[in-house]
Amino acid sequence: MTPTLVATILISYFLVLILIAYLTSRNTDSDTFFTGNKQSPWYLVAFGMIGASLSGVTFISVPGKVLHESMAYFQIVLGYVLGYLVIAKVLMPIYYRMNVVSIYQYLLERFGFMTYKTGAGFFILSRTLGSAIRLYLATFVLQLFLFQDLGVPYWVTAFVTVALIWVYTFKGGIKTIVYTDTFQTFFLISAVILCTAVIANVLDVNLFGLFDLITKTKTEAGNSMTKIFFFDDVNSTLYFPKQFFGGMFLAIAMTGLDQDLMQKNLTCKSLKDAQKNMYSFTTILVFVNFLFLILGGALYVFANQKGIALPMKEGKVVTDHVFPTLALGSFGTIAGVFFLLGITASSYASADSALAALTTGFCVDFLNFYKRDEKQKKRLQLYVHIAFSLVFLFIILGTEVYIQNNPGSDLIGTILKIASYTYGPLLGLFTFGIFTKRQIRDRFSLIICILAPIICFYLATNSEKMLRGYKFGYELLILNGILTYIGLWLISLGLRRDALLEHPNR
Repeated sequence: MTPTLVATILISYFLVLILIAYLTSRNTDSDTFFTGNKQSPWYLVAFGMIGASLSGVTFISVPGKVLHESMAYFQIVLGYVLGYLVIAKVLMPIYYRMNVVSIYQYLLERFGFMTYKTGAGFFILSRTLGSAIRLYLATFVLQLFLFQDLGVPYWVTAFVTVALIWVYTFKGGIKTIVYTDTFQTFFLISAVILCTAVIANVLDVNLFGLFDLITKTKTEAGNSMTKIFFFDDVNSTLYFPKQFFGGMFLAIAMTGLDQDLMQKNLTCKSLKDAQKNMYSFTTILVFVNFLFLILGGALYVFANQKGIALPMKEGKVVTDHVFPTLALGSFGTIAGVFFLLGITASSYASADSALAALTTGFCVDFLNFYKRDEKQKKRLQLYVHIAFSLVFLFIILGTEVYIQNNPGSDLIGTILKIASYTYGPLLGLFTFGIFTKRQIRDRFSLIICILAPIICFYLATNSEKMLRGYKFGYELLILNGILTYIGLWLISLGLRRDALLEHPNR
């Protein structure tokens, strides 16, 4: 694909996004930016959430992981299903009953001011890091296949990528995003299906024949590439209970306790519609993730049979580069176009909603947004939106430096590891609030939520020595939540609700 074709596709794509933003942001106010006036059709929210949940990291990293881990990632996806049911049945009724704009307002009502700020702060940390790293992949593809040939430095690519998101979200906010994410999810799913079909066609097999070829292909560890369940080594990070229950709690934390994805659900007209959205979203997500894994195996089968060298750096296969290299270099123009649209859509669908959610969270949770007049609200919303865009830019540039120094890095693994540390305190806070009636000494909650991840980091770093070779996987999130829960219990001992009312500073 020539730089001219790539540029034409991307310009056309973003013109459509800007048109959607214009149509959806007319006659809007600050409440529209944050809540969409609670008029979003549930089916659009469900479909659009696929793109926001998967992101460019899933689009590129999940297929790449098959080389090392077969289809073990599907164990995590199965855990997601149980997690999403908990969100629909436990968390959503609470949010709708309280009619919150920021879901962390629950912590204010349940525990107090400091716990509320702590929960909101951990969300901002988690989502800022995760979303900016996800967006990095879009900048990588644009740099590799467009701006590099034009002699444009990487920092300019990163700046343009972030600026484009800002342009189509700064006014309409969540209302615009519900529609742009639906548009972008269509291209994401289409790209996966089309690229898989192209590989099957080139290899002259149908889908079942392709699956059979993948089954016969071995990973670097000697397993079949279609192997899903791993029960043989409890110390392995791929051990089924670690992956399944880790996936369950990752879903609860990264969706149910995350302002970004919950903000979309809260734009539905009613709890019933929001639950319909969650059930539909879950069904589609499982199917799409399995397609990504099939595609991953197909990529390596294609490369083997066609004698195509995989992208290498310092003697290691750079798995995050395999899909873009083959799609844009070996699959033909149409598949290349859809790949480009797919990676752009998946990256932007995740990052645009995160930018709106971070703006919402900071304005509502930290800047007393609703105590200001409409003119002040719009000015504040604009400044915060710009500030988070700049933070995204700096993290993207930092990620590029990290990737250059760690060529074999698995970005999706990095993001989920970050989530294990930063979402653990949120998991502990909400679990303690929902499943106990105890009150806490509010002023100590921040200390507990900082100590829990530090202890987890120490244990994860030294677990092989301390626990006879045991390696922590995504169950580290569960441990983090448990430690937070225990800490909250300790600072609640002997404390009565009436005593708290007498001493509001706790």
